[in-house]
Amino acid sequence: MTPGGDPAMLTALSFTGCRLSSRALLVLTTCANREEADDLATALVEARLAACVNRLDGVGSTFLWHSKLERDEETLVLIKTTEDRFAALELAIRDRASYELPEVIAVPVHRGSAEYLDWLEESVADKD
Repeated sequence: MTPGGDPAMLTALSFTGCRLSSRALLVLTTCANREEADDLATALVEARLAACVNRLDGVGSTFLWHSKLERDEETLVLIKTTEDRFAALELAIRDRASYELPEVIAVPVHRGSAEYLDWLEESVADKD
């Protein structure tokens, strides 16, 4: 028996149907409000820079800006894309942002559902 459970159960819960991903990214940015986030999401998906964009309204943010403590309510945006599309995605975020310095943080997706990752990559593939 392995620590934490039945070995048969752990095998059943292993990563069946999953695959490693070296290309998928989860990109985080914030917008000043829901409308800005929705406009960004639409532009990114229509341009095939993102496969999917999620919006989380009402996120409380605390940060230093120009040496002053700030607190604000923002909309967090979660963007699913690939390494190949990141540079263009970053430019699109910067072009559309109302912020002087928009947040653009990319987190590599280490593993995920094989079918989802295939769909993600197909959704943002350059069709030219």
